[in-house]
Order: sequence, then C-alpha cells, then structure tokens
Amino acid sequence: MKNLLITLTCLLLSARASFAQHATFTSSGTIEYEKSSNMYALMKKAYSGGNLTTIYQQIIDQYQKTQPQFKVLKSTLVFGSNKTLFTPIVPDVPPTGFNSPISDQFSTVYTDLDTHTAVLQKTIADATFLVKDSVKKITWKITNEVRDIAGYPCRRANGLVLDSLYAVAFYTDKIAVSGGPESFSGLPGMILLLQIPNEHVTWTATKIIGMDVAPATLVPPKKGKVVNNKQFFDFLKSTYSNQAVVPGQIPLIMKAYLL
Repeated sequence: MKNLLITLTCLLLSARASFAQHATFTSSGTIEYEKSSNMYALMKKAYSGGNLTTIYQQIIDQYQKTQPQFKVLKSTLVFGSNKTLFTPIVPDVPPTGFNSPISDQFSTVYTDLDTHTAVLQKTIADATFLVKDSVKKITWKITNEVRDIAGYPCRRANGLVLDSLYAVAFYTDKIAVSGGPESFSGLPGMILLLQIPNEHVTWTATKIIGMDVAPATLVPPKKGKVVNNKQFFDFLKSTYSNQAVVPGQIPLIMKAYLL
C-alpha cells in the first residue's frame, strides 16, 4: 500500500510538472535557426528554364558528384518587449562552386511588432541599404496541422508574400511574440519553421533559450543608405529586371533580396 501511494504521488508530481512546462509562455530570449537550401534543385532550376541542354546537364551531374545537396547557414533571433532582431551568422568557410541568391542571407532585420515597423539592413555587392518601412504584408491562413519543433507544439499556416510567393510556416503560441526568421511575422506566436517550397529553402529553429533580454540588445542596425520599401524595390528593378525568365515576373535574385 505504501509503495502504491509513493507511485501515485510521483505520477501526480510528474503530471503537474508536465502541465507547468506546457503552460509556460516565453516572451523573451534567443532562437537559433538553420537555413537549408536544396542546391541540386536550385541549380537545375537556374540552368533549365524548362529545358536542360546537354552541357548544362553535365555541369549539374558533376556538381552533384562533388558537392553536398544542402547548403546550411545559421542565424539568431533575439526577441523581447515585442521586438525582434534577426542576425545572420557568417559561415567560417565560405561556400564554393555554384551559388544561388535565394540560398544566401543578406539581411539583418529589426522588427517592432507594436508599431508594425521594420528596419532591414541589406548588403548587395558593395552597397548597404537601410530599408525603413512597415512590416512585410503576408496573407496567412491557419490550418489544423500540428507538429513539434524544438520541443514546442506548433500549428501550420500557409502564406502568400510578394503577391505570388507561397510560404509554409509552423508557429507556436507558447512564445508570445509574433515574429520569425528574416522578415516573416504576423502569426499569433513565433514562427519556428518556415518553408518556401518553390524556392527550395527552409528555416528551422534548432535551439530556443528563454531568458531576459537587455533593451540595448534589441536595437535596429544603423549603417546604410536609408530607403523605404518602394525605393528599394525600384533599385532592384532597375538593376535586375532584365534577369527575369518570364517577362513581367520578379527575377529570383530580386525575390531573394526582398525576403
């Protein structure tokens, strides 16, 4: 009887601990993300335009024999006081061989979720811009699909950004900040996984640390030529519009810089 009481007590304490763990909401801390890009698919997309010539197919075959399929980059997102700061981590060893703009990380992104404004520092070749404007408009539709990511229960949402770019996000309402990697936000919780299927890229949270964040940590970047969203888009359009595969469409390199 005594052993039974001990067992029941342990089970009760365990259940309470489990409930307390899942009932805890995080409002500040740091998230580590990995951005994974399928380079095989991106290379084929870049060279094909719908029809692969023999020489391009040979280049792709050789690349696949010598290079990994996925390029992985890391970044951090610091969040607190309803603000976020996304910062790419420069890899120790720069990637070699074929590269696609969508597989890189160009932006340091500061977002104020109270005022719905953002400051994006973007480096393009030798030029650095500070894009100051409202947060990116994303049309989200929340679904019933759920998944566990980095120990947090997440719900799926499908999004449309840049008018035609389809995105899939898994967010958790256990982190009470409506942010995410790069400049993605607008869901009732933190985005822990983000996919852009047509561009073969995925951001995944690998580590989440809940902690107090000093206000001095969450400040926008300051270096760069100040522009708004339209001015930055006009610059990209004048620079890269001739690279569109289909006339009138946004070239891939522009999409990469606009994320």
